[in-house]
Amino acid sequence: MVSLKRVEDRPTPSAFIGGTIALASFKKAFGINASNSSYLSTNIVTVYQAGAFWGSLFAYPVANRFGRKICIISSGWIFCVGVAVQLAAHSGGTIAALYVGRVLAGIGIGFISLAVPIYISEISPPAIRGRLVALYEVCLQFGAVLGFWINYGVNITIAPNKVQWTIPIAIQLIPGGLLILSTPFLIESPRWLRSKGKNDQAVKDLAWIRNLPADHVYVVEELAMLDAQLAIEEEKNSGTFFDSLKELFGRTLGWRLFIYSPTVFSEIGITGTNQGLFTTGIFGIVKCTASCFWCFFLVDAVGRRRMLLIGSAGAAVTMCILTALLQTNHPAAGVVNGQSKAAAAMLYLWTLFYGPTWNGTPWVITAEIFPMHVRALSISIYAAFGNWLWTFVIARAFPYAVIKMKYYVFLLFGLVSFVGFFFVYFCVPETAGVPIERMDELFGTGKGDVLVRDLEAQKRDVLQVEHAKQEEHSIEA
Repeated sequence: MVSLKRVEDRPTPSAFIGGTIALASFKKAFGINASNSSYLSTNIVTVYQAGAFWGSLFAYPVANRFGRKICIISSGWIFCVGVAVQLAAHSGGTIAALYVGRVLAGIGIGFISLAVPIYISEISPPAIRGRLVALYEVCLQFGAVLGFWINYGVNITIAPNKVQWTIPIAIQLIPGGLLILSTPFLIESPRWLRSKGKNDQAVKDLAWIRNLPADHVYVVEELAMLDAQLAIEEEKNSGTFFDSLKELFGRTLGWRLFIYSPTVFSEIGITGTNQGLFTTGIFGIVKCTASCFWCFFLVDAVGRRRMLLIGSAGAAVTMCILTALLQTNHPAAGVVNGQSKAAAAMLYLWTLFYGPTWNGTPWVITAEIFPMHVRALSISIYAAFGNWLWTFVIARAFPYAVIKMKYYVFLLFGLVSFVGFFFVYFCVPETAGVPIERMDELFGTGKGDVLVRDLEAQKRDVLQVEHAKQEEHSIEA
């Protein structure tokens, strides 16, 4: 049998529960032992992902009919109720309450995984849209790192009792509460307002976001592009759900195939609760740092397409090397040798490629390439089927895949990464710097670099006109 320690690397609640399950106090409270550990632990993890799957689908009608802001507020309330129900399991030690709380928390995260990328993409200028949407992923990675180290901290400082495992769960109320308190101060997406006929409010909000007068040339031009796109969409689409679905599946969508949990340090000889949590915490720091670097320096400057190509190639090579290392000399459980360190280095190197590329870039692309009337539906389907369904499937299947395939499971991941490389090369154009309203032109030609150059030339013309007007006003004065 293969010794496997599975800790998740997705949004904050998963990071917290992944380490919490490893605590002896948690296992004692819910009767987790050697005979049922795989079954119960997998259930505790995957009911959350199932909730997120359905939450991302349920969020579509909310975001589409009531707005992005209402959807974000709803996510905070649902998530906090879910955490409170999990804490209720503290008193009775009933795993049913834990399951229900995890499902509710997952639904809240599903809501947020739809609403936040859409909201950010719709209010962002094209030049920095990628960086702003990428901040969503950076926050997820920061939460994951925080979760890992909180679990490590309570494991070494607090005696194994109920307080030890409830602290990591209770702390999740802090970000959930901050979301509830801060979201009312947000303004609604001007693009959503315009699509619902609330034109005056849309103009006011867009001018406030751009910090420009409502009659400024940039605001007027952006609204004109939006109105033109909405008019085209209205001619093509009657506005029904089935028309939107038909429109959506007629377009290119890069499904993310690479969501799996890489923290399998016990498979390379690193075992024990403290050691496992510590190495996982370091892994999280590496991944979060890489994601921050990608967000602030790469996603807009290098572009979405190039980042995905680099990430696919790097992930494929590191997974193949990891397989070769484990095949040559598979370390025994609890034995940390040179081979173990080299294998761990490959995992860290893997996340340097994956973290800044496939971890967040698909969210950026999906949030920006679809027209207004199917944008919420596209994110809903991507989040549900491209993210949460695959997360659920991998979480359920991965421990058994390792038992059956052993280290060859990493070779499978490497081969999938190669497939991702060729998919991006032939099917994904560059979207960086292209306004949302002009994505149809991009996917009609596939020449993203040409379109961006044309747009930059148009911007220079607008700047020259604006500068000439300012000179005329100064002369008249």
